[in-house]
Parts: sequence; structure tokens; C-alpha cells
Amino acid sequence: MKIPFLNFEPQHALVKKEMTAAFEEVYAANWFIMGKRLVDFEMAYAHFNGTKFAIGVSNGLDALYLSLKALGIGEGDEVIVPSNTYIATALAVSYTGATPVFAEPDILTYNLSAEQVRKAITLKTKAIMPVHLYGQACEMDELMNLAQSHGLFIVEDNAQAHGATFNGQMTGSFGILNGVSFYPGKNLGALGDAGAITTNNFHLAQKIFSLRNYGSQTKYKNEVIGHNMRLDELQAAFLCVKLKHLEQWTAQRQEIASWYQSELEGTGDLVLPYVHPGATHVFHLYVVRTAYRNELQNYLSDAEIGSLIHYPIPPHLQEAYQGMGFKKGDFPIAEELAATSLSLPLWPGMSRAQVSEVCETIKAYFNEG
Repeated sequence: MKIPFLNFEPQHALVKKEMTAAFEEVYAANWFIMGKRLVDFEMAYAHFNGTKFAIGVSNGLDALYLSLKALGIGEGDEVIVPSNTYIATALAVSYTGATPVFAEPDILTYNLSAEQVRKAITLKTKAIMPVHLYGQACEMDELMNLAQSHGLFIVEDNAQAHGATFNGQMTGSFGILNGVSFYPGKNLGALGDAGAITTNNFHLAQKIFSLRNYGSQTKYKNEVIGHNMRLDELQAAFLCVKLKHLEQWTAQRQEIASWYQSELEGTGDLVLPYVHPGATHVFHLYVVRTAYRNELQNYLSDAEIGSLIHYPIPPHLQEAYQGMGFKKGDFPIAEELAATSLSLPLWPGMSRAQVSEVCETIKAYFNEG
């Protein structure tokens, strides 16, 4: 059977009537920016995430950038980020004029560890930006302790882990400010670009409210030099609808991941996802590793099964950062992950038969090899 990497149809069929009604309400209200739907979503997401505030913004990258800017981070400062993250994490730091400093991930969880971060701290370090990669929560207790002992900010990149927890606490609620992405393919996805910042700090929340809206909280009164980085009413309305279904969809993702785990265990040289005992994993992506990644991907493609590589080039080797002088071999763990990782199909509504088809095809590749 033909199996795409991602299929929105089961989710969208479930919520179509609600989404259509949400569109019609916004359309009829004739109020499209900074209105009731945005406030409703901000309150709902803050409640879901266990924070006092959620501030809707234009996308996840802007959420990270505004968080760093609100903290006064800029030229001459350093922010520690994972060496194996999507480039948006590093770009947010660069936007402020600060320098992204890469730290290697833990080889089991693919997330930042306090041990690796400690090695990267200098007198210029102002913040640590852990990324809850693929949907698994970072080991936040040690990172929080490390940050506190060095007087550093924690700003979480929570783009991939809506609803994940570490020791029972939600990702996106540990840091002083935290960025969230609602890109359509995320676990909670809008129908376009969208994002948010979560925080428990009243004063920083007020600062973000102003920064996202031209530096203004009162129309035509501009307190600071701000940006146009607002979440619009329509996307907020769509997100309100989908948020009500997120826990159900997360449970489906976790069940699908468990099917993969049971069927693929012991197959070839595959390294399956490892979940830290204190963490939960919401499986934004189901990522396996193999030395034969490219060959396996081609084999799956020939069988009309989709897969993707997250991410084929680590940030330090991207042309955008060639001015930092990095070379191949500088971050060997990130480079190994980039060379061996393959994301398999996973979406809410995916059937057991579809998972079995993917697994049987993978087993056939290794048996033929």
C-alpha cells in the first residue's frame, strides 16, 4: 500500500465541522487581528501548558527571537544551543546579535545534557536553549540547576513537544520564557504559520505583548521599538478547535510509536527511540538510526512509503554559519545523527496495518541485505 510520510486527512476530517464553524465566526465578526479569538486561545493554551501566560505570535522562530530580545540578550552575548537542532534555534540567537554556541546532545535521547552544556559555558554566556527534540522532554532538572548556579536564563524551544513532561511538569513551563511553534505539521498545528511564547513572569509577558505589536499596548502609543509578529484571529480560532483534541492525538501518536517499537525491535542495526525514565515523549517524529540510512530510505521510496531526514546538515556545517569557522568533525555526535537518522511515517489516525506494512518493508530490506 502507498503510505505517505504525513497525512492530515484523518485529523482534518474529525474537526472539519468545528474548523468551518470557527472560520465562519471569524469571517462574520469582521475582526481579524488582536481580537477575542486570540485572547481565547492564549488563555486556553496557557491553561493546557501549566503557565500563567501564553502570548500568541507569528511563528516559532519569532517566539524564540522575541523571548531572547525581551531578556536583553544581544551583541557580545552567547546562548548555548544543541548542535543537532533545526537551524531556527540558532537563527533566533543570531537575530539578536548574540552568538549561538553549540553543545553536543546525549547520544541516547538526542537532547541537551547538563554535562555537555557545562563545557560550553563562558563568561559571555547569558542563556541556555534546550530543544525537546522529536517530542521527548529534555532532562530539565539538571539543566535548571546548572542555569541557576551560573545565573543563566533557560529559554525552551518547545516547537516539537506540546504536552510532553519531565518529572510531571510540562515542557514550555520550565524556562523564564519559552517558544512554541504551531507550524501545520506540529502536534498542535495551525493552518499556516503560528507560534506562542509561554511564561509565568508577568512583567516579561507584558513586554512580549508590546514587542509583538509594534512596541505598543495602547493603539498609536509606542513604548519601545517593536515588531509586527502577531498571531492572527483566524489561526487562533483554528488552534482553539484543535487544542481540544490534542491529548487524544498525542495518545494515538504514543500508541503508534509503541507499535513501531514492538515490530522493529531487533531488526538489522536499527537504533530505536530511547525515552528517559523521567521524561514523556509525544512523538512529533518517530526517528530510527541506521548506518544504511540512505539505502533504506530509497528502498522505502521504491515501495511507495514516505520518510524524511531530520536534519541532514547540522547548523554548524550550514553555509549560513560558515563564518564561524566550523569544520566537519567539530561536533561528531551531531554529525553522526545527521548521517544516520530517518523519520518514519507517523500521524494521528495511522492504522496498525499501515505501521505493519512499513515495518515489514524495513525488515525485508535488512533480510535482503
